[in-house]
Amino acid sequence: MRQIHLTIASLLLASATLVSCDMDAPTQSSLNEQSTFSVYGLAEREVMSVCVSFGETNSYRGRFLPYYGMNTDIEASSGTVPSAKDASNEKQSLYNYDTPANNPQMNTDNNAYAKFYEGIERANLAIQGIRKYGDIEHNADMRQLLGEALTLRAVLYLDLTKAWGDVPARFEPNNANNVYLPRTNRDSIYIQLLSDLKEAEDYCYWPNQNAITKTTERVSKSFVKGLRARIALVAGGYGLRGDGFRRSNNPELAPEKMYAIAKEECEDVINSGRNKLGTFKENFVKLCEDNVTAGGESLWEIPFSDGRGRVLYTFGIKHNAKDQYTQQAQGGVNGPTPTLYYDYNAKDIRRDITCVPYDWSKTLVEGKSHVQLRGLTKWCFGKLRYEWMKRTVTSTNDDGVNWQYMRLADVYLMAAESENQLNGPDKGWQYMKPILDRALPTDTVAKLKAAYCASKEAFQKGIEEQRALEFAGESLRKMDLVRWGIIDEAMNMEKTKLQQLANREGRYAGLPDKVYINNSTDANSIEYYGLNKGEDDPDVIAKLKDAEWSSKNWFVDSATGTNILTDDYINGLFVVTPSTHCLWPIWQTFIDGSNGKLNNDGNLGQLNN
Repeated sequence: MRQIHLTIASLLLASATLVSCDMDAPTQSSLNEQSTFSVYGLAEREVMSVCVSFGETNSYRGRFLPYYGMNTDIEASSGTVPSAKDASNEKQSLYNYDTPANNPQMNTDNNAYAKFYEGIERANLAIQGIRKYGDIEHNADMRQLLGEALTLRAVLYLDLTKAWGDVPARFEPNNANNVYLPRTNRDSIYIQLLSDLKEAEDYCYWPNQNAITKTTERVSKSFVKGLRARIALVAGGYGLRGDGFRRSNNPELAPEKMYAIAKEECEDVINSGRNKLGTFKENFVKLCEDNVTAGGESLWEIPFSDGRGRVLYTFGIKHNAKDQYTQQAQGGVNGPTPTLYYDYNAKDIRRDITCVPYDWSKTLVEGKSHVQLRGLTKWCFGKLRYEWMKRTVTSTNDDGVNWQYMRLADVYLMAAESENQLNGPDKGWQYMKPILDRALPTDTVAKLKAAYCASKEAFQKGIEEQRALEFAGESLRKMDLVRWGIIDEAMNMEKTKLQQLANREGRYAGLPDKVYINNSTDANSIEYYGLNKGEDDPDVIAKLKDAEWSSKNWFVDSATGTNILTDDYINGLFVVTPSTHCLWPIWQTFIDGSNGKLNNDGNLGQLNN
């Protein structure tokens, strides 16, 4: 993790803005352009200025990452508990599939939508400048910078289309002719991005092939190829369009063509051997330790400086006080749905890393906090932990941990999905197996192989299941459910599962009434008992009480006798049909300033391709 510095030229350019209907974009004189983009060090800083737009207050840092991706069938907000009675809450409405265009969290001229376009403009300027003055035919490092700029722009456009669907497309710097633009058919955006990334992969170095790509904070060929695969799968999948929820009608984006692209790109990354899978836990420990050494599982991370980024703040285990592990009392804003823990095989090592039933107490004894049970509807994600950090966070708002945008496990499972769709489950299994081998015992993996490889349809179900268990809390699930066309089915099934869990029926019958925890002050010595069937042995519980473990009613409120997992919570997971409301509206401030070019009425006319 590092602080990204801008050149004096960048700062001057950022202050001289041309106001657009959808962005505040820096302008640049031709003299500055030539002097900047003919020198590697200056051009590098301009490309890296794109990452500044990722980290600004209302961009990825404080708006997009905390909110986009919640709620799914495996993820929900824990800080603002879903509630059908509170559906209009400004934060909750960002993820309950009923978001108004005037949402106060987003309806400002400096929110994520604007900052994404700011980053795109910076990328456009860099792409134009390096093409003109970078001598890319003879300078490999300048080619790397051009590849990075193309890739960072693709990241921003992919996330714009994921969240807002058809959006204005601007692939050259802001000028008098492109200030006011209507929504652009996202198909043309996808086609452009696939072309850009095909070009970029020829320019970028593999991880550790050059000093530039020794860090996961810089774009490498592995990430370019992985991103191109991700975009292909999204482009070939389902989405909400002006005339309904469906796949594209553009033959260039036919599913079989997109699967072929994803297969080729993912297999290139895997076969290159430039990145290696470690253990599941190792990946997240390294992320928390600010270990940005390239060549491991992490392919690319959004780089946040120490004073930027709300990654642990939002997705980490909750600390209720400044304690022995952090001087930032935050975490636990988003967490697993109450059913996710029970979806894992009991022997799956991903379960207890991903799903954490405790947080750290507000009460300190000799400066130390202890663990305490949180509650059935307030699980924490455990992939990100202040306890794993090598530095102490002192900021009240930001933790500085990078956001891991893509890891190698995603490439393996995209390869498995694509191979299955094109060539059947036996071909797909070779790429699913390494992910399961590191998570489960050999005999369990063999049973899953028999089940998943029974047919192409069974393998696809296996992909859907394993991507949930592998990537929970990484904001990939909503995109997956949408592109597979199963978001309504999955979300309705989750409501059914939640109701069964609340009543301890079906697969949840026989779960114990209480959960116990050992109140440890040491993150390496935490134990709990009572989450699984059979963990209600009276003799064991008596010993736990003698050892002064604390306990908590897990399903029924002891004071009221009512279910802790209420109907109101369950119905608040989504309040309208997800497939027809899976996009955010363009915020009203941009509609009002668009000179009549933008709207949210769904009548997109020529965009219905």
